[in-house]
Amino acid sequence: MGTADLTDTTVQPSAALIDLAQVRGSTVPDIVSFDRHELGQILRVYGRMVAAGEWRDYAIDTLKDRAVFSIFRRSSEMPLFRVEKTPKLARRQGAYSVTAAGGLVMKRGHELEQVLRVFDKSLKLIES
Repeated sequence: MGTADLTDTTVQPSAALIDLAQVRGSTVPDIVSFDRHELGQILRVYGRMVAAGEWRDYAIDTLKDRAVFSIFRRSSEMPLFRVEKTPKLARRQGAYSVTAAGGLVMKRGHELEQVLRVFDKSLKLIES
């Protein structure tokens, strides 16, 4: 039986290097996401509602055409609200929207701060 020569110092590559940009066709699709300032505005509202006991969990999805911040009362439920950023709609209806659980668009606009004000409205007791 032959023994392995442990003194051999020649280096042989174990695998061929592949340029992933060439394999992918050099056009990597852009993914829409919230920037740091936008996330700060959303998390400020989220923190206020968590402190009030209204919301308990969230999820962030970054997709090719939009970014979604989903808000949950419990993590096992469907989202109560979705804050969406859709850059394709920026020149028309506005890039930002807040959608309720049933699919109703509660507010849409060009500025996130204005759209998030939909959560500032508090319910008032009406006595009859």
